[in-house]
Amino acid sequence: MIEKFNRFFDTASPENPVVQFFILVALIILLWLIGRIVKHILKRASRKVLKNEKPVYSAFLIAISKSITFILIAIGISLLVSILTLPENFTGIAETTASILLILSIGLLGYYLMDAPGVWFEELMMRHESSMSKMFTPAIRKTLRGIVLILVFIQIFQVLSDKPLTSVIAGLGIGGLAVALATQDTIKHFIGSFVIAGDKPFDIGDRIVVDGHDGPVEAVGMRSTQIRTLAGHLVSIPNGELANRTIQNIGKRPYIRRVGNVTITYDTPPEKIQRAVDIVKEILDNHEGMKEDLPPKVYFSELNSDSLNIMFFYWYHPPDYWAYMEFTEWVNKKIFRRFNEEGIDFAFPTQTLYLAGDEKRPLNVGLNQNPESHGPIS
Repeated sequence: MIEKFNRFFDTASPENPVVQFFILVALIILLWLIGRIVKHILKRASRKVLKNEKPVYSAFLIAISKSITFILIAIGISLLVSILTLPENFTGIAETTASILLILSIGLLGYYLMDAPGVWFEELMMRHESSMSKMFTPAIRKTLRGIVLILVFIQIFQVLSDKPLTSVIAGLGIGGLAVALATQDTIKHFIGSFVIAGDKPFDIGDRIVVDGHDGPVEAVGMRSTQIRTLAGHLVSIPNGELANRTIQNIGKRPYIRRVGNVTITYDTPPEKIQRAVDIVKEILDNHEGMKEDLPPKVYFSELNSDSLNIMFFYWYHPPDYWAYMEFTEWVNKKIFRRFNEEGIDFAFPTQTLYLAGDEKRPLNVGLNQNPESHGPIS
């Protein structure tokens, strides 16, 4: 019994399990130390790269630094399992475990590397001064990481089942087809969110009009976009439908244009018609919010059925709606006051009755009466 015990702990035999155990532990500790050193070096390098305004490269280095220790340990264990002589009962388990560790290490690297596309997308949105990166960057990271996890799961399943990868994918394909059919609309809206991110028809906070819904964009998710209407209601529009709709982005307009009409009565003398046009021009001359390339326009435009029409245009910069409304109120009051001072009457829908005996507008009624006849007037 003592001889068997001594033979079991014979350190000179490389086939001894105790020796192999100590070799494995020593290798793991050594690779862990090397991994920590490399991790520290990569982190310092990533900070230097980030200072040089290269965030994507920095994200790559950070991803490698986070997974390098586990990768080295997994590679070391895999090599050690292939070199050492293990008992037949443990060979299959050891090789399977080593393969799974290697797959997990590569998957961990891929998981962290998915930060790089997110950083690239965020940098791209910042160049275009878009606020949508706050919504889409986390979603892009989660989506890509989810794909990596699925691939890792498939590979581990293939190792455990010892079946060809094509058979595993075919088996998963049947269930995946059923899931895809059930989530067809969700996938459509998910893809629509990336279409919106690529086209950038609006940013968060922009006021838009879609299918009669008018209001600022509050949030853009991976399935729907939320609009707070001017009436205060929250409207959610699926991204798959929104990507195919005509979007009117009021928030991107460079100015607010007003088309106004002032109507005066038909009995206004020609000189006062010209005076009315001149008054509106004087009020709008070099007005608040005007730019030189878009001066105001005033015209005697129409002879309406019940009025003479003076049409005016002006463009207000910047497109601050409430400041524009205050200026519009000032213009209206100014026109009303100046027209009253000049004795120019505003027109409104009326009917004119011509009365007999009116010297300015005589009413002639034809009478046909035979003086020799005492019959009725015809």
